[in-house]
Amino acid sequence: MINILFSGNVKVFDGALTTMLSILKRTETKEPFTFYVYTMDISRVKPEYTPITEQQTEFLDKVAKHYNDQNKVVRVDVGDIYEKEFAHCPNELAYCSPYTLLRLFADIVPNMPDKLLYLDIDLLFNRDITLLYNQDVEDYEYAAARDHYGKYFLNPNYINAGVILFNLKKCKETNLLVKARELIKTKKLLFADQDAVYRSTTKKLMLPQRFNDQKFCHKHTIVRHFSKRLFWFPYPHTANIKQWDVSRVHKVFKYYQFDDILYEYIYLKKLFENLSKNESEKKSQKELI
Repeated sequence: MINILFSGNVKVFDGALTTMLSILKRTETKEPFTFYVYTMDISRVKPEYTPITEQQTEFLDKVAKHYNDQNKVVRVDVGDIYEKEFAHCPNELAYCSPYTLLRLFADIVPNMPDKLLYLDIDLLFNRDITLLYNQDVEDYEYAAARDHYGKYFLNPNYINAGVILFNLKKCKETNLLVKARELIKTKKLLFADQDAVYRSTTKKLMLPQRFNDQKFCHKHTIVRHFSKRLFWFPYPHTANIKQWDVSRVHKVFKYYQFDDILYEYIYLKKLFENLSKNESEKKSQKELI
């Protein structure tokens, strides 16, 4: 079993769907996948901070099973853990959202596997996921690649936490995530979860940039991470172009190698919207009766 972890709210559906499709379409292994999705209702912070819905999760599960009937998508509500650990902490209004902190619960959520690949939802696999997942992390807490900008401005071995291959058994031995949670609760950190993991690390396996390429997509790139990046032309500026913005992926990045993934995403997204609309109409009719 290959174990993947996503986290987020109702708005991560597009990212989860595209990322999952890229894994399933670029991977040849017959080994099944379990996709865990950590979510929660934290609308007390912002009204839009509501959990990924059961309907969205069920649809993702059907898509996964289309590729292998043993694949599954598991929705995990960690709201109670969050409120106990991080409610009103200094990093609750972090640079992204409180959902970026949920990966730090992987050691205390029951029944999680020892080997777990955490993935942000703004990335696509360009090559087979087993090239990453089969990395030997037995003697390490995790494996990760350097942050494209952080390695220049913070530390040469500063990591990007958007792709982390966890050895949870080792993490529990060293209390990596316990220490990271304590930092989140007590110190305001510039990059919140990423800083907390980096500062709490005892032993990590540094991966080449091709395992989490945040700027380019070469033939050897395994993961293209669509994080915010700096553009120099026509004037210096930053842009945050995500993979589900297909027109801009074509226009700005000139990427066409992901079209089989993105066109299937467009079809499936429309299918989901139609199914949701039909369900809503049926519900309204029942209420009228």
